[in-house]
Amino acid sequence: MPGRNLLARELSVMLKAIAHPDRIRIIEELKADELDVSALSERLGVTATRVSQHLALLKLHRLVEERREGRYHFYSLADHEFAEWILDGVPFIQRRVESDIAAQQMIEAANKLWRGDTAEQPN
Repeated sequence: MPGRNLLARELSVMLKAIAHPDRIRIIEELKADELDVSALSERLGVTATRVSQHLALLKLHRLVEERREGRYHFYSLADHEFAEWILDGVPFIQRRVESDIAAQQMIEAANKLWRGDTAEQPN
């Protein structure tokens, strides 16, 4: 079936494009805000060069868009639903670490942060 082959190939390309923890974090950070390389670098705790390399790949795959303002380059998600699609995988990750309570708590905290749940969380 050509349709299934096409879909499998496109999904494979998309998954390869996000197959790095920094790129997933960039996508989730851009879900809420349009940011420049410096802001992303600070939020992720990685060098601006590294962020730029990841953004170039994400832009190549049309997952992020770039807007220039003078000498500044601002990035945003091309499709915000894509960030939600990634977060839909959180339950699968939680099941993989179900015996590690600390990991479960960290994953849940990150999930709530990325989903924009700003309600005060119990310790």
